[in-house]
Amino acid sequence: MARVLFSISAMIFIGLLVVMVPHSSQMISPSPEASPSPAFDKAGIRILQARYKTLSKQLYQLMPHQPYILVDTARNHLYVKRQQEVVLEAVASTGSGTILDKPGDSNSQWVFDTPRGEFLVQSKLTNPAWVKPDWAFIEEGLMVPKNSSDRVEQGVLGEYALGFGKGYFIHGTLYTRMLGKNVTHGCIRLNDGDLKSVYQFARVGTPIMIF
Repeated sequence: MARVLFSISAMIFIGLLVVMVPHSSQMISPSPEASPSPAFDKAGIRILQARYKTLSKQLYQLMPHQPYILVDTARNHLYVKRQQEVVLEAVASTGSGTILDKPGDSNSQWVFDTPRGEFLVQSKLTNPAWVKPDWAFIEEGLMVPKNSSDRVEQGVLGEYALGFGKGYFIHGTLYTRMLGKNVTHGCIRLNDGDLKSVYQFARVGTPIMIF
């Protein structure tokens, strides 16, 4: 997670440096009467340029050198990237952040957030079935079934799913009108076309960076 945050912070800082450091063609020579502007101080410019190069190098080293998946949970967007190139940009849905109390345990809750940090694609599934956890029944006011076969529900996750650990998946949705919103229980939802593209792109071991 620290690596993700550093990468984002470095990109923002580099952007500021690009704005702050004037190019030679854009510099305006002050009149003889005017006092030198600190913004055009040559020594200061050289320091900023050196800092820019250092941060650019560090950012390049931190960035995955293989293709990767980047998920912005604030904007609900998923990107497939090769270095700085955006191969695919998709509208997604991510965790709602809502909380559900566990029955009979006042000190225990389910929190429906999408996890942040660095992950890897651990599994690739076709025509996945949803094995409904306890919270799915409790949320609907239903009894939790004793028979495990009563938990299986087909056709709600789309044609593909990419697992990235602890029960979290990138998968499809029946509720495409809700894409772009924080409405899930932690998984990442995509429409059918984008899901197929991400599935075809990804391999087991493909990095997923979520922030």
